[in-house]
Amino acid sequence: MPAPSRENARTATTTGAVPARRGRWLTDWDPEDPVFWKQRGRAVARRNLVVSILCEFLGFCVWALWSVVVPSLNSVGFALTVDQQFWLIALPSLVGATLRIPYTFAVPVLGGRTWTVVSALLLLVPALALAWVVQRPETPFGVLLAVAALAGLGGGNFASSMTNISFFFPEHEKGRALGLNAAGGNLGTGIVQLAVPAVVVTGAGLQLERAGLVFVPLVLVAALLAWRLMDNVSTARADVRDFALAATRKHTWIISFLYIGTFGSFIGYSGAFPTLLKTQFVGASPSLAFLGALIGALSRPLGGMLADRFGGARITIGSFAVLALGAVGAITALQQSSFTLFFASFLVLFVGTGLGNGSTYRMIPAVFRAEMALPVARKAAAGCLGIAGAVGAFGGFLIPRGFAMSTTATGSIVAALVCFLVAYLGMAVLTWAVYQRRGARLSGVSI
Repeated sequence: MPAPSRENARTATTTGAVPARRGRWLTDWDPEDPVFWKQRGRAVARRNLVVSILCEFLGFCVWALWSVVVPSLNSVGFALTVDQQFWLIALPSLVGATLRIPYTFAVPVLGGRTWTVVSALLLLVPALALAWVVQRPETPFGVLLAVAALAGLGGGNFASSMTNISFFFPEHEKGRALGLNAAGGNLGTGIVQLAVPAVVVTGAGLQLERAGLVFVPLVLVAALLAWRLMDNVSTARADVRDFALAATRKHTWIISFLYIGTFGSFIGYSGAFPTLLKTQFVGASPSLAFLGALIGALSRPLGGMLADRFGGARITIGSFAVLALGAVGAITALQQSSFTLFFASFLVLFVGTGLGNGSTYRMIPAVFRAEMALPVARKAAAGCLGIAGAVGAFGGFLIPRGFAMSTTATGSIVAALVCFLVAYLGMAVLTWAVYQRRGARLSGVSI
């Protein structure tokens, strides 16, 4: 359709409608205008949010597939060591973290709707590749690693989705919207760990290829919904240099480091938990592992809402305290050989990750608003969302590899947990020193 005329654009703006042009681009998008937001903006933003959550949910499902499949590979003819199993779990996180950087910049270059469709369809590649390779136990480990790496495509979706949604909502609703969007994606990790084991089990044994095949129709439906129902926002189609501005700000890297402790812990523990249950306690079923990721995902919007009320920095400090408590509990459980305490302690860890994920992301727009003019701050904050999401996701690689290295060196994962405990305490102190300490530059700002 042709671009709207000036007269039509004026009429549309007056009546609260959103002018559009070819490719479903929204023009004159201003969620900070109360009249515009009430008449039309909120409905459009919520429609885009719902579809975004669905696509991101499937991205996380595909990203986490190998955490479900790996514990069963030896049962279908593979012969993998514990170290090799942790490599297969960790590598998708490494690839997903790396892809989050270009995925972030895809939104201003191509548009959020356009990229959501493309990134959803890309999920077919890891899903079909997994279905192919798990039926071939003779596959060399290097090939198996390469196929597992493809699952990282699902991890990139988070950065582009969060960046895109940040442009749809006004500042006072952004924390809740981003929390819901992220929680919907995070929920995919728990749901896939709950549903896939039931899908692959048959009367004759395991059909692991179903773990990939089941997502093919779901991905196609999600891509179609994104094409039909989502929009591109013209104000997000900025020069990439506006996003790159975030990389020059020290707070981008401070928050990104903190996000390694929150989101990195979430994705790392989610991937490793099924294998940990199977290897640390004889007879323990990895089928219960989904509860951890589920609780972590559901805690995320709560962290965002608490941050909206009490400040993101305070809740982030509290989340690291919860993470430290969970780590101490897990160490004690291993020393006492208590499965119940170990399982409960990991659930505490997942609560801490969820709260911290929501509160840390809530800090980003507040920090940039305190340092920049609003138009520039919004673009820089969007860039920071992508950078922090990318850097934080590297924790999903570090944690499984930490468990593997600890097991190889000491025969136990206790050393890894001690390292994680020290990191959580250090991150809590850093958050306090930069954002809460009396006399700090931003201590008087609501962050």
